Amino acid sequence: MTAVADRSLGPELARTATIGSDTDVLVIGLTTSDDGPVIAPDDAFDDVLGAVTRAALLEQLRAVGAKGKAEELTRIPAPVELGVTSVLAVGLGAAEKVDAEQIRKSAGAAGRALAGVGTAVTTLSGLDLGAAAEGFYLGAYTFTPFKSDKSAPKPEEGPLRRVEFLVPEPEFGEEALFRAQATAEAVATARDFVNTPPSHLYPAEFASRAQQLAEAAGLEVEVLDEKALADKGFGGILGVGKGSSRPPRLIRISHRGGDKKVALIGKGITFDTGGISIKPAANMENMTSDMAGAAAVIATVLLAARLSLPVSVTATVPMAENMPSDTAQRPGDVLTQYGGTTVEVINTDAEGRLVLADAMVRAGEDEPDYLIDVATLTGAQLVALGTRTPGIMGTEEFRDRVARLSQEVGENGWAMPLPAELRADLNSKVADLANVTPHRNGGMLAAGLYLKEFVPEGVQWAHLDVAGPAYNTGGPFGYIGKGGTGVPVRTLLAVLDDIAAE
Repeated sequence: MTAVADRSLGPELARTATIGSDTDVLVIGLTTSDDGPVIAPDDAFDDVLGAVTRAALLEQLRAVGAKGKAEELTRIPAPVELGVTSVLAVGLGAAEKVDAEQIRKSAGAAGRALAGVGTAVTTLSGLDLGAAAEGFYLGAYTFTPFKSDKSAPKPEEGPLRRVEFLVPEPEFGEEALFRAQATAEAVATARDFVNTPPSHLYPAEFASRAQQLAEAAGLEVEVLDEKALADKGFGGILGVGKGSSRPPRLIRISHRGGDKKVALIGKGITFDTGGISIKPAANMENMTSDMAGAAAVIATVLLAARLSLPVSVTATVPMAENMPSDTAQRPGDVLTQYGGTTVEVINTDAEGRLVLADAMVRAGEDEPDYLIDVATLTGAQLVALGTRTPGIMGTEEFRDRVARLSQEVGENGWAMPLPAELRADLNSKVADLANVTPHRNGGMLAAGLYLKEFVPEGVQWAHLDVAGPAYNTGGPFGYIGKGGTGVPVRTLLAVLDDIAAE
């Protein structure tokens, strides 16, 4: 079994009541006002930021043009009495609009800006310790296993190494910080998987790495190789993977935490050329992210175990590489999904729904109460909702619940319909179903309708299309860097929390 590649970890997180002698930078928050920037919170940590020190800081910050706009960064020399070299002020925007997500974004911007810093201490913990911790960790995240000595960052250029959060007393916020760090590390795990290139993360290797993590967490693991998949009739996974020299896998990871049962399904296409229906060359390298749904659900079940959530969660993850070759499935081929449904493959680049359908039917055999599938499924998601808004489909009540929770944690999922009139366009002339419609209308919704065919009767279901949000091809923003984002791990955690609280 191949070892999991090391990566540059996020910063060490700790609570503190004072600024230590080894602290390099103090990070404070600023809000906007008609009279200029205001330090926030304005009534905490007076033993560190007394009235005289606050006044001196504000005078300096105003002198260099700081406004307190959201995620604005202003770094100034520190007053001598603080005992640090510099102060980084990060904007929070209007005071009345500051929420956990804005604190997370501002902390992320600060964490990214502090490259090369050893230890930073912050007062953002006075606003929301958990959000500040998540933001700093994720903002400072880097992925460097494939950098040689020529291009790897030098220590003085590397990521922020430690963040200390000012708290009113030593015991304050211990649970909040533990949960925030566990969550951020799960998001980072998903990012690591997504950022690992397909030359090094193919189906067998992906399954092996996931198995190592799961077994280290004490979880139940089952891995099916290509022979077992064939013996059991997983025609969708085998059909997608048959064009590659690197055969497919199906992995199942289970956390047994309570009576309520949740099935998580994640699309694990380790690279997607489109198969015989090959994609254009431009930007195809971004298809290294086509296993982001799998990465998210694996990270989530590990997180559920780490947090000892009182709900049972099983991740069922199909993994395949979609390649063109003399053995690849062709447009016009018919395959049989696990469970017996026959499918005419019109477009081999609509492969995600084929592997998901197999996994959904298998997950249904566990008789879950809820089923959630996550996939970078359609380019139509980006056309409809852009690069930062997941589309959420499914049974209406649960769909809306998942969308609301996603918005509350800042991942901004948006409920979308499954129009009945599109269903007839998935009929096939030779099989039970076609894998695409004969037109481009409502492509994200048609994919959801295809998956709906494989949802067990009576199960609450949500389908998350994260084609854009799971992978950032643009510049960094907030606590999101380039590459894998870890979306929607925090949404899934919020849903599991909500189910556990029923």
